[in-house]
Amino acid sequence: MTKSPIIPVILSGGSGTRLWPLSRAALPKQLLALGGEHTMIQETALRAGSVATQPPIVICSEAHRFLVAQQMQDVGISPSAIVLEPEGRNTAPAAAVAALLASEIDAAAIVVLLPSDHSISDRASFERTLNSAVMGAQAGFIVTFGIAPAGPETGYGYIEQGDAVDQLDGLFLVRRFVEKPDHQTARDYLSSGGYSWNGGMFVFRADILLQEFERHCPGVLAGARASLAQSKRDPEFIRLDDSSFGKIQDISLDYAIMEHTDKAAVVPCEIGWSDVGSWSALWSLGTKNIEQNVFYGDVHSHNTTGSYVHSQNMLTTLVGVKDLVVITTDDAVLVADKSHAQDVKFLVDGLKSAKRSEPFDHATVYRPWGSYRTVDSGVGYQVKQIVVNPGGRLSLQMHHKRAEHWVVVRGTARVTCDQNVFDLQENQSTYIPLGSKHRLENLGKTPLRLIEVQSGSYVGEDDIVRFDDIYGRAPAKK
Repeated sequence: MTKSPIIPVILSGGSGTRLWPLSRAALPKQLLALGGEHTMIQETALRAGSVATQPPIVICSEAHRFLVAQQMQDVGISPSAIVLEPEGRNTAPAAAVAALLASEIDAAAIVVLLPSDHSISDRASFERTLNSAVMGAQAGFIVTFGIAPAGPETGYGYIEQGDAVDQLDGLFLVRRFVEKPDHQTARDYLSSGGYSWNGGMFVFRADILLQEFERHCPGVLAGARASLAQSKRDPEFIRLDDSSFGKIQDISLDYAIMEHTDKAAVVPCEIGWSDVGSWSALWSLGTKNIEQNVFYGDVHSHNTTGSYVHSQNMLTTLVGVKDLVVITTDDAVLVADKSHAQDVKFLVDGLKSAKRSEPFDHATVYRPWGSYRTVDSGVGYQVKQIVVNPGGRLSLQMHHKRAEHWVVVRGTARVTCDQNVFDLQENQSTYIPLGSKHRLENLGKTPLRLIEVQSGSYVGEDDIVRFDDIYGRAPAKK
């Protein structure tokens, strides 16, 4: 095993629209637990930790920064950096940024670049494959995982395997990368052998990848360097520069480098991989009952077979149906034929065109201090359930158009209202007049839960003036 540091880099982009209504822009699939104890990004970080010698680097969007940080903390992982992309620019810019950051630690650092939203059921095989890939990367190759095809899938790119690499067991040169084929071509690939699915996982030495960027895609590298050079760094986050990052070409690592480099290698593997790209994929991965159903939550059925049901916060029942996907959330219900589960993305596109909020936000909205859920609203009022995490502290703020009434139902609230600071216990309440500077805090060790009743001429989220905020959301003081 190499003495060079091994650094996992976890890519947490994308919105997972095929898994709507659970996965939404504000809380995409990689931040969800879709069948296990941990979320998908947590599972990815824990798997990579089996061979890593350095804490991971996580690359995510600005909007998800606090959720990502909290989820890493929840499984005892302290990333060496959480890099915030101003906008998604595909995998090549992210890989260039990753290589530049890794090279700050060691020019020959081994980077393990992993999507955060894949499922891998055979962890032992994954670790063996990763060890082989690390050895290949140390020898100067840019190594990708070649997933053993389970069928003539047309939704994935393919890798054609070339000659074996001497003295590196399990490693082969890449003869070519093939874009998503039609069904007959995919069948021919499987019949001929030597083809694998492109799983989008890469292992490389930082200096080698940077050299290949210089040769094949120097513009992306220049943009990545500029966005890092002008980034804003604090103990928690690296904020890439908006202007320079936004000018980088939107291109995948496959197109930018892998299809052109002479250093591409592949490790064919069977690791129980899935990109969890649809509800039918989750049905395939799930534990099935005797009727071949996969149920999560409060689900009851009669004469129902081959179905996937995920019920959130309500009883969901099915009678006399088969091969359905049924997803229930607080504010939306999806019913689909399992064979058409991939088409959910078209449904979401239609909701976006109709300017609906449901593709973007859940009924429960997460904030760095906790979460809130709107339970009722109408002209001139809104009622919310608010949860403040232990140590959570809302910004010192005021509203121009609404007043608020707070009722504590669990825990103890530290309240600031203008010059007054006091504690509220369970079943106690207070009134926050329109225009008052106020703040809510949880100094306890358990979540604080309260009901907030807003009243006024306008109750939108943009009627907030922040004066002080520990999460960096208040205007900079002059």
